[in-house]
Amino acid sequence: MKRPRGVRHPRDRFPGVVVTGVSSGIGRAVAESLMAHDFHVFGSVRQLADASGLDHDRENGRFTPLLFDVTDAEGIARAAAQVSQAQQGFTLAGLVNSAGVAVSGPLLHQAPADFARHFDVNMLGTFRVTQAFASLLGAANCAPSGPPGRIVIVSSISGQLATPFLGAYAASKHAIEGYADALRCELMPYGIDVVVVGPGAVATPIWDKAEAESNEDYASTPYKQSFRSFRRVMIDNGRKGLLPAAVADVIFGALTVKRPKVRYAVVRGSLLNWVLPRCLPKRRLDELIASQMHLAIN
Repeated sequence: MKRPRGVRHPRDRFPGVVVTGVSSGIGRAVAESLMAHDFHVFGSVRQLADASGLDHDRENGRFTPLLFDVTDAEGIARAAAQVSQAQQGFTLAGLVNSAGVAVSGPLLHQAPADFARHFDVNMLGTFRVTQAFASLLGAANCAPSGPPGRIVIVSSISGQLATPFLGAYAASKHAIEGYADALRCELMPYGIDVVVVGPGAVATPIWDKAEAESNEDYASTPYKQSFRSFRRVMIDNGRKGLLPAAVADVIFGALTVKRPKVRYAVVRGSLLNWVLPRCLPKRRLDELIASQMHLAIN
C-alpha cells in the first residue's frame, strides 16, 4: 500500500493541504505560511466571513474556504467531497488539525457542558476530520494517485504538563497525544506519518478578550482568589508568548522535512517552562504550581 514520495503530482506547484481553524491564530498563520511556499490551502472556517483577508489568495488559486465546524460530521463530509473533487484524483500533501477551544475553570465547579466541549472540539473534532480526509491522504485500498500525505496535529504544552484550572483542556490534549501515537502506527502501512506539535503560550488577541471577560465566574467558590491569580498569570504569559508565525514555521517543517520528529515542543523559555518541569518529581512540581496559584495548604 505504501507509495514512494517521488511520484510526481500534476499540480506540483500547488500541492493541497487541509488546515482546520484558519479564521485566526495558529491556523491562520499556518495557512499563510503554506500559501507563501506555493501550497494550495483548503482552510476550514465556521462562516465565510471568517476567511476575510484571504480573498487575494483565493483569487490566485492558493486558497479554498471549507465551511464546516469540527463538531459537525455532515459538514465535514461535504467538505471532504469538495476537496476530493478539487484534487482531481490525486492525494493531498497534508492535513493540519489546528482547530481547538480552551475554557478555564476549577474542575469541581466547571459546567459539564464546558468540560465535554473540549473533547468534542479538540479530540473528537480531530478524530472526525482525520477519518473524513484520510483516504485523500492515501489511506485507502483504492487511494488517489500520488505520494502519501502527512498529518500534523496541534496539541499543546498542556498535552504533557497539566496546570490547575485548565484541567479540561489538558485532559483533551493528553487524549490527543495518545490518539496520535496510536494513529501513527496504524497508518504506517500506507506511508502516512503523524506528527504532533505542542506549542506553549501563543500571543494572539484572545488574551485581550480573556482580560475583558468577567473575573467573577467562580467568585462564590473557595477558588475565588486562586482563580484570579491563575487568570493574571495566564494572560501575562499569553501576551509574552510566541508569535503564531513561529509555530507555523515549525508546522511547515513538520509537513515537509524528509524525516520529521514524532513531536515538536514549541515553547518560549523552554528550559524553565518545558525541560525542568518534566524532570522534576511530580509532587515537587505540584507544590511549585500550587504556591504560584495560591493553592498551597496553609
